[in-house]
Amino acid sequence: MAFKKEEIEIIEPADIFVGSPSAPVTLMEFGEYENEECAKANEVVKQLLEEYEAKLRFNFRHFPLTRIHQRSLKASEAAVAAAQSGKFWEMHNLLFKNRRNLGTISLKLYSKEAGVNNKKFLEQLINGTYGWQVQDDLREGIDRGVKELPAFYINGEVFQSKPTYANLSAAIDEALKKSKRKNSAKQRA
Repeated sequence: MAFKKEEIEIIEPADIFVGSPSAPVTLMEFGEYENEECAKANEVVKQLLEEYEAKLRFNFRHFPLTRIHQRSLKASEAAVAAAQSGKFWEMHNLLFKNRRNLGTISLKLYSKEAGVNNKKFLEQLINGTYGWQVQDDLREGIDRGVKELPAFYINGEVFQSKPTYANLSAAIDEALKKSKRKNSAKQRA
């Protein structure tokens, strides 16, 4: 009698968004949890999501700089693991808040604080269960030409300014104008 191997569907970082699914503007960031600039950018993104509500959705992709930050890889894996329980954004924000303390045991404690009820969380973290998903993000970032963090993209186009609230909101406003022009052109056709 052959046993059917149980297939486990993994929620990929590329599929994890916050904000309206029908938003005309998608903001994507490549970043990591130990980076000070990424932590500052996270606060800016929170403001933008509040300000633009239904007009903006956000996707965070992992780009751990392991030569500089040894714990960033496991922190990214912990975020992907939390996503499997629907708690990615809770974990994401906790990791930034606690970016100076990202040891494995701390990650387990943050998962509980984020509301993750996975009894195998620590085991999966130690075994690198979600390492491939983080590596896929890293590879995509390299393919897109990411050189420094944080790296932002607005509707797939690279954002080249410093990621301040003023700069990002101006770029989002421009993307919204482009979106309106496209929609009105479609309606006339």
